[in-house]
Amino acid sequence: MGWNDDNIKAFRDSKGTKNFWGEKLVILHSIGARSGKTHLNPVVGFPNGDGWRVVASKGGSPENPAWYHNLRANPSIDIEAVVDGDVVTVPVTATEILGEEWRTAYDAIVAEAPQFGGYLEKTDRRIPVFQLTRR
Repeated sequence: MGWNDDNIKAFRDSKGTKNFWGEKLVILHSIGARSGKTHLNPVVGFPNGDGWRVVASKGGSPENPAWYHNLRANPSIDIEAVVDGDVVTVPVTATEILGEEWRTAYDAIVAEAPQFGGYLEKTDRRIPVFQLTRR
């Protein structure tokens, strides 16, 4: 098994308590933009009143992660997240946060997880943020 598979298994087996990100882990069930196949992508999720926000940071690399393109092409997906102490599957719609709202969203994420601020310093791209809203 690879790193992603190990984290997904640990997340599911421990109800979100034992993995690299703890209960903040969200597993995106993204649908391939070209293949149409489902891909599981563990990412940090930042809960808010409308659902979760996720950041397509790829550690500050120059290009977006593959799942970014998948969410743009197929925004209606499922996620696995910790809700009331259990890992549950939640249908969501992914919407990219744009304009001035992006800065507010990104600043809130950096306040909660400062390493995301460093990612901006590593790249010239505007690191995308998606709002995942329950359907």
